[in-house]
Amino acid sequence: MGGAIAKGNLLKHCVPGSKFESEIVEAMQRREVEGSSMRSFNGIILKFPKIEQSLRTCKTTFDQFDEDSNGVLDTEELKNCFKKLEINFTDDEINDLSKACDINKNRGIEFNEYIVLMCIVYLLQEQGKPTVGLPQLEATFETLVDAFVFLDKNRDGYVSKKEMMEAMNETSETEQSSECLATIRFEEMDWDKDGTVSFKEFLFALTRWIGIDELEYEQD
Repeated sequence: MGGAIAKGNLLKHCVPGSKFESEIVEAMQRREVEGSSMRSFNGIILKFPKIEQSLRTCKTTFDQFDEDSNGVLDTEELKNCFKKLEINFTDDEINDLSKACDINKNRGIEFNEYIVLMCIVYLLQEQGKPTVGLPQLEATFETLVDAFVFLDKNRDGYVSKKEMMEAMNETSETEQSSECLATIRFEEMDWDKDGTVSFKEFLFALTRWIGIDELEYEQD
């Protein structure tokens, strides 16, 4: 389904918690050097329908790897997924990635978590290497990375509340978002309530904003 991704240094420090976050932050900081094509938060919102449509097509791929059709990819199913997509991570690295993205701690990857996991793999790939074996999603994943780069004004790999407010007000005077709305959006992203938003938190919030969680419920 796609060219093989050499493991290289992609996840050599990939473990749940701070080391895993460090890998994501470092990859994001490298990407942020290129800047963002986004010009406003409204511009991100306008892309939601196209993003949703693209991510919904990924549900078919997810279902193919969900061999017992229980709506969750267990460790073995996820390993098989990586093998079929020619994403060459070790078993330990896949386990670590799965634990980090299993936010509801049910020892498996649900569809919205799968989207987040694959987008993170996309970000962590070495520049110039083959991608995640899902060519129809590569442009969408790049859009999600680009959106986060737009929000992260100081390019430190995290989004602060101040940066969120600044990003939401980068539009015409008549369309400026209120401080209240910016606070609401930020709190929706800041899952661990530490005052900053990581790329992983941003992705989980976005899956809710565009209705991916609702898609899961519809399938139940």
